[in-house]
Amino acid sequence: MKLQLIDILILLSYLATMIFIGFYMRKKAKANKDSYLMVGKSLPWYMLGLSDASDMFDISGTMWMVSLCFVYGLKSIWIPWLWPSFNQVFMMMFLSKWLRRSNANTGAEWLSTRFGTAGKGVKASQIIVIAFALLSCFGFLAYGFVGLGKFVEIFIPWDIVRPYVPFEVPAKYIPHFYGVVFTLIATFYSVLGGMHSIVLGDVIKYAIMSVGCIAIAIIAMSHLDGQVMNLPKGWDDPFFGWNLNLDWSHILPEVNKKIESDGYSVFGLFFAMMLLKGVFASLAGPAPNYDMQKVLSTRSPKEASKMTGFVSIILLPIRYSMIIGLTVLAILYYNQLTVKTPTGEYDFELLLPGAINNFMPVGILGIVLTGLMGAFMGTFSGTLNAAQAYIVNDIYLKFINPAANTKKTMTMNYLVGLVVVFIGIVLGFLADSVNDILQWIVGGLYGGYVAANCLKWYWWRFNATGFFWGMTAGIVAALLMPYVTTGLPLYWWPLLFVISLGASIAGTYTAEPTDISVLKHFYKTVRPWGFWQPINDLVVAEDPSFEANKNFKLDMFNVVLGVVAQLCLTVLPMYFVLGMNLLLMVDLGIMTVVIVILKRTWWDKLED
Repeated sequence: MKLQLIDILILLSYLATMIFIGFYMRKKAKANKDSYLMVGKSLPWYMLGLSDASDMFDISGTMWMVSLCFVYGLKSIWIPWLWPSFNQVFMMMFLSKWLRRSNANTGAEWLSTRFGTAGKGVKASQIIVIAFALLSCFGFLAYGFVGLGKFVEIFIPWDIVRPYVPFEVPAKYIPHFYGVVFTLIATFYSVLGGMHSIVLGDVIKYAIMSVGCIAIAIIAMSHLDGQVMNLPKGWDDPFFGWNLNLDWSHILPEVNKKIESDGYSVFGLFFAMMLLKGVFASLAGPAPNYDMQKVLSTRSPKEASKMTGFVSIILLPIRYSMIIGLTVLAILYYNQLTVKTPTGEYDFELLLPGAINNFMPVGILGIVLTGLMGAFMGTFSGTLNAAQAYIVNDIYLKFINPAANTKKTMTMNYLVGLVVVFIGIVLGFLADSVNDILQWIVGGLYGGYVAANCLKWYWWRFNATGFFWGMTAGIVAALLMPYVTTGLPLYWWPLLFVISLGASIAGTYTAEPTDISVLKHFYKTVRPWGFWQPINDLVVAEDPSFEANKNFKLDMFNVVLGVVAQLCLTVLPMYFVLGMNLLLMVDLGIMTVVIVILKRTWWDKLED
């Protein structure tokens, strides 16, 4: 264990601060359920944007991305499109303001603005959204839990802890033991202070992470100076052909096995599938998780758009400074790192904690370790808050005890938080790796989400019954796919999409259209573009001054520019740390041109 006293003091000070914040914010959080879950929709967009970006900077994802950067080089910038990462651009350009115009508190509550409040289909649609939200929240909690345990194990070897643990822990479950311990600490301040604690904690965490990431980039550059990395041809090129063509066989043969097991060798097909899925997933809008909760917590639709745009700007350069810095150190000193599990298997997700533990000086190690620990706590608390919102707001207060006073509501928030954490931990024990959970969430579960949630925005005839059957068919198929197919979950996606789309359309025509008054109100308030002509005609007949949203082409133009800018922000620190100065200048030039255009085509046209 390389941790010195100063590093331990930095970490303990952070943990103590988080506990203090939970106590300090408890009174504000207890004011009412909106204050607890959404800070009363009173925070400025840049605070919520920083909090949202901070929640996306998680240990598990960063470990995964460092392993990707090590194996795939600059081509790894495309793989986060699995989420898809560019959904933030779609939200920035139009979906965030559409979502915020509803003035709802959760995704399930939002459905009332689209489908109304009466009828079996409406109730069923809300139940299925709650089920999906909870499944995804539990998945992300397990994802963070597994990554945290693997991370901590590097810094606190089990041999030191074993004498103080009154029971035997099998080698396979040592990361899970650490995950349980630190999860309970995160649970305390998250449950006690609600969204107030989460946002303030995220601000502190982001400041710590920024210092740590910049320090890592500087350290990596100092080690790289005068050295040449032994890399396969094409590693430092972000572009690719149909096949990946990265051959590590004469450098690190075990990396080729990693590429084969990932299933990314035919990279052109993989990219095409990611892009196809990503566009539809982005058009569907945000999934019902912490990201949606931050959008709904903004003060206005205009601020919702600004908040979402701000996320990429403050997240990507800082995060990728750490990713490329640790990748450089891992490549230069691979033989000094431990990338084998106690069972003897190679696990490239261990590169991140290994590089930190070996090459961070005293003090910086404490800052980086604290920042990454905070990254887990931020992601964990945001996901936990979203799960609480759905269970308390959409189940307890809607179906069980609508007349509950503030005290009962807060008690239920506390109890629900503890139950959700317990389930997340149990699921974490059942998962083999971070990548397993990630692939299931983005490739499988979200495949069942896309079709129904696309149709709800863009097709007037789509109703609550169609939404229910589309979501149900998609989720059930996603849960069954691992047992009836092989290969990457991403490649199941077209089949999942077709199943869900077919069920959505068939379900829609088994029921009457949504009440016309509900549709007119939704169309006038949210103002989507798409297939809304019959409703537009009715609205214009009542209000001749109403103007339909004709910004489809402009929004799509802005989306393309936004995705280009997002990619430029991603490779910016990579070019800088690797000393690729000519490409760095080209990158900055492209980004400058895009920003100037978007200032005129997006920022200046923002409206509530």
